[in-house]
Amino acid sequence: MPTPLKAATALAAALLLILTAAAPAHAANPTTVPPVSGSLNTYNVSGVYVAGVSSGGYMATQLHVAYSSQIRGAAVFAAGPYYCSQNTVAQALNGCGDNRYSTNVSALQAYTRTWASYGWVDPVGNLSGDPVYVFHGGNDTTVKKSVTDDLVRYYQHFGASVQYDSGSAAGHSWVTPYGTLGCGATASPYLNDCGADPQNTLLRKLLGGVNAPNTGGLGGSLIRFNQNTFAVNGWANGLSMDANGFAYVPSACAAGQSCRLLVALHGCAQGVGAVGTAFVDRANLNQYADTNNLIVLYPQAGASLSNPNGCWDWWGYLGATNFPIKGGAQVETIMNMVRRLDG
Repeated sequence: MPTPLKAATALAAALLLILTAAAPAHAANPTTVPPVSGSLNTYNVSGVYVAGVSSGGYMATQLHVAYSSQIRGAAVFAAGPYYCSQNTVAQALNGCGDNRYSTNVSALQAYTRTWASYGWVDPVGNLSGDPVYVFHGGNDTTVKKSVTDDLVRYYQHFGASVQYDSGSAAGHSWVTPYGTLGCGATASPYLNDCGADPQNTLLRKLLGGVNAPNTGGLGGSLIRFNQNTFAVNGWANGLSMDANGFAYVPSACAAGQSCRLLVALHGCAQGVGAVGTAFVDRANLNQYADTNNLIVLYPQAGASLSNPNGCWDWWGYLGATNFPIKGGAQVETIMNMVRRLDG
């Protein structure tokens, strides 16, 4: 029987399959702003949404389901249904990345209803009508399409309004016009250029409409803040989270205008400790934030002995069974950041 460390390492390795891929010669470089040290402030936030890729996609569904009374919609790239791992590494590997095991989506739906009755997650009726955008790339062999299909079925069961984009040739990645890799790649930094703009589509789905992005110099501020302030144990590293997180705040939001908040969650080996601010800078969210009164929060996971590739906890590597519900250490830490921004 594998030790927990060996099993966690095997899971991370399976989620981080590296294929040889060259950066496209035409890769666009976004305008960026350097991070400035500061604190998260409270803004005039009118709605909260989540988005994520791979382990960040799994964390996005955990946040959405646990706090559906506060989080109004989700965008998920390259991930499967809520609580897919069922707290076992074997299921996470074989049912939630590969499809050798069933995802048991009907059981996951039953868990959700039961936990809602206990108050461990918000009432499932909140999910009805919520906008959900789901993306799966045709060259993604890290999370198989049938697994992402079951994410769609999971949300549809509770009445969410799901838009499923499964026509791309993308590898296991966050697809962005500022991707540094070719479309079909699965390699660091997991930012692929497929000649498309999924951020326009996902924001139209979540927000109901979207203005064209800012293609000039960014007008907001990228705040680097101390995640220890929000960690439930006061020590982010002890939760396999980095000491620093980031938030992009457009000038209009800083001036007090009504803004929405998007929590954007990187995938494994995509946090600041692995690739610097590549995800923060190239996710193509800050450009839309400037023209759509949208604050973007970028929490950061970090590497640890039980989580060597800096994934978010969607299979229980922190050793607690409450990782996908209210009270889960990373869920609550991120929600503490949301509560500060949202007031």
